[in-house]
Amino acid sequence: MKLGVNLMVWTGPFTDADLPLLDRCAAMGFDGVEIPLLALDTFDPRRLRERLDALGLGRTASGSLPPGCGLLDAAEREHGVAWLGRLIATCAEIGASVLTGPFYAPVGRLVGRGPTPAEWESAVYALRAVGRIAADHGVTVTIEPLNRFETYFLNTAADAVRLVEAVDSPAVAVQLDTFHMNIEEKSLPGAIRAVGRRLGHVHCSENDRGIVGTGHLDWPGVIAALHAVGYAGWLTIESFGQPLPALAAAAAIWRPLAPNADALARESLAFLRALLAGDGGQAPAGGSSASRRR
Repeated sequence: MKLGVNLMVWTGPFTDADLPLLDRCAAMGFDGVEIPLLALDTFDPRRLRERLDALGLGRTASGSLPPGCGLLDAAEREHGVAWLGRLIATCAEIGASVLTGPFYAPVGRLVGRGPTPAEWESAVYALRAVGRIAADHGVTVTIEPLNRFETYFLNTAADAVRLVEAVDSPAVAVQLDTFHMNIEEKSLPGAIRAVGRRLGHVHCSENDRGIVGTGHLDWPGVIAALHAVGYAGWLTIESFGQPLPALAAAAAIWRPLAPNADALARESLAFLRALLAGDGGQAPAGGSSASRRR
């Protein structure tokens, strides 16, 4: 498995001004980075790819659906598919083979009920079109279930598997995020095993979105389950070390999660690297870890 970090640890929508972050991540020892594609007119894809290649960094990309681009409503889904098509094309330009996110509705959209059959069918219809676009570009789109406080449509690993199986595209898979899983799943390892071969991407985030390894998540169990299902993709650290106001509002983050963004990234990486090396992982400085106690 490869270890990456989502640049939202430091920034919001990626811009050309954020290029020095790539050097910082390479110096920390990450295998790659995840580019937040929250806007597409803020950076030069060619320049970004050249910098990543020069540093020897792998790359994935993340995104979301802006207002008016949900896939659950026939009146909006054409705009949603078009937006995802632009994200996929950008992934191909920068050399990212994975695009991940909650690609069904804008984050935070809640309607006071669960999904309807019509919304489900609309999402399947739209994601089949997205799958065709992704396959043409050599990109895998991975669909992320969120917790019930951020979406009403897709909350569990079982929901995500059912959706991806209905879409039935080799270019559409499941993404799991340990923060959301901690809220919605009975067992993190059990959820991973249930997804199995449908698993295309993993976000590593502590139960409080702080430094990985300082909370109560069963990280040894997570890693063992990933090995059990034959997962060989990215483990990408995702959190918000210094969130912009819009990100803070979307993720409901009102207090610091770590001493600083660099500490969050560096200490999380060290913990996961040690865990993958098989020494059980050492709790990062300043925090206790359920993983260490097991």
